[in-house]
Amino acid sequence: MNRIYLASQSPRRRELLKQIGIRFDLLLLRNDPRRQIDVNELPLVQESPDVYVERVCREKALAAQEALRLRALRAAPILTADTVVTINGEIIGKPDDNAHATEILRKLSGGTHEVITAVAVALAERTVCRVVTTRIRFAVLDEARIRRYLASGEAHGKAGAYGIQGQAAAFVKHLEGSYSGVVGLPLCETAELLKSFGIVTP
Repeated sequence: MNRIYLASQSPRRRELLKQIGIRFDLLLLRNDPRRQIDVNELPLVQESPDVYVERVCREKALAAQEALRLRALRAAPILTADTVVTINGEIIGKPDDNAHATEILRKLSGGTHEVITAVAVALAERTVCRVVTTRIRFAVLDEARIRRYLASGEAHGKAGAYGIQGQAAAFVKHLEGSYSGVVGLPLCETAELLKSFGIVTP
């Protein structure tokens, strides 16, 4: 067994797995009327960001296991992940449009926020999850700089309205934690999880 399933649509997670030499097949969670498990990605009442991200990650793993069973695919470890940006306990999602992205970037400007990524590996009855928190301090972003960034198109589809692996790297004054976790998959922790399932990185 030297391949895993990646249950994620994120191209960034695919690239990160390739970076550490992990071979994988995509397992996308299509809407299947036979599938009984739906992932509730709305935060529950009084659910903290770290509890929320771990819950969603585990529910994705359960849904992926059921999808594997329904499609009668070979057994192999399944990797799922979820990332949120949070500031003062508030979960900052993906922007709906440029106006929403502007609002988010103004909120992050000049301050410190956290990026929390959960990664889970599941096989048969066993599911193991790790949660990694990274603290990031942004430079002050004036309105012109925010407008230029939005014009790049990078803000869309990303938690917190930015991608650290792109132009927004120039916003980061200080980072404490896992850079790859901010991109979408904490590689050290992911490698450790996979090793516990018999998948060893080169």
